[in-house]
Amino acid sequence: MKRSEGEREPEVKEGTPQEAEDFLDLRPRKLSEYIGQRQVVETLEIAIQAAKKRGEPLDHVLFHSPPGLGKTTLAHIIATEMGVRIVTSSGPAIEKGGDLISILTHLERGDVLFIDEVHRLPKVVEEFLYPAMEDFCIDFIFDKGAHARSHRYRLEQFTLVGATTRAGLLSAPLRERFGILRNLDFYSVEELCQVVKRSAALLGVPIDEEGTEEIAKRSRGTPRISNRLLKRVRDFAQIRGQGRIDKTIADEALQLEGVDEMGLTSLDRRFLETIIRYYKGGPVGLEAIAATLQEETDTLVDMVEPFLLKIGFVARMQNGRKATELAYQHFGIPHAESGRQLTLPTRKKH
Repeated sequence: MKRSEGEREPEVKEGTPQEAEDFLDLRPRKLSEYIGQRQVVETLEIAIQAAKKRGEPLDHVLFHSPPGLGKTTLAHIIATEMGVRIVTSSGPAIEKGGDLISILTHLERGDVLFIDEVHRLPKVVEEFLYPAMEDFCIDFIFDKGAHARSHRYRLEQFTLVGATTRAGLLSAPLRERFGILRNLDFYSVEELCQVVKRSAALLGVPIDEEGTEEIAKRSRGTPRISNRLLKRVRDFAQIRGQGRIDKTIADEALQLEGVDEMGLTSLDRRFLETIIRYYKGGPVGLEAIAATLQEETDTLVDMVEPFLLKIGFVARMQNGRKATELAYQHFGIPHAESGRQLTLPTRKKH
């Protein structure tokens, strides 16, 4: 299928599992190295072993969770464990059916196609995926009207791994075509301590138990944030300390980063303070909060709300968001005084 001049090629990255491993750096390369998500890992181990025993590609897989919990890492691990190539793209990058067809027709048997933010695929592209996932074929339509004719093109059997932060926005027909659906949950402090220790060892950074725990506690239950904070604390330790990370160094570095003892960032604190101080504790609509903060609602939904809901600082009500008593305690604000809601004046009878 030829492209007209000026048309953009879809964003596609491909390579061998070894090339992917070199690029991923701190991410685990095998299921045996993966920390946390025990049920998900066990499910994948069984499915991969069974597929290899039968000599078949793995069934299509869908991962959904907030950002940073390991969806992309697991996609690369699947390719490595299966011993196949991985091709990566994202929902917004595949704008037309031709973009998807170009990717699918270049896949070899068993290859893993990883699509991040799969819920953002355009509807017309999604419809091309249905027969590709189910029957490993795509239908071309030639000409139009009375002269229209179709041709079915056979594809090599492949594994589609989809990742989404908004499972509710995924259409039912697409979701039902995935054979393995798994949700990734936030990590415990103990699991994040293991992540920090492993990453520190790979980076060659000396760190003690208290320093490890301090970083883990402030990582919002997310391995990606653990690794990011570890690198910032490492920089601080090399310049302001002796190169070794302990509790004091970790605390000073993370305070400088604007991350408090609960892992809240400046945006998290502004989000909560807006509800408490401007809207008397809520409930208040997300659009009103976003307007006050001058932030996009998608940013608040994806990056802020999941963790605040997890730790119980925010309650999602039918008519908006409400700050809980735990949030008031965190800011040292008496809940009884500041938690009163505004009431509308009663309408006078004539």
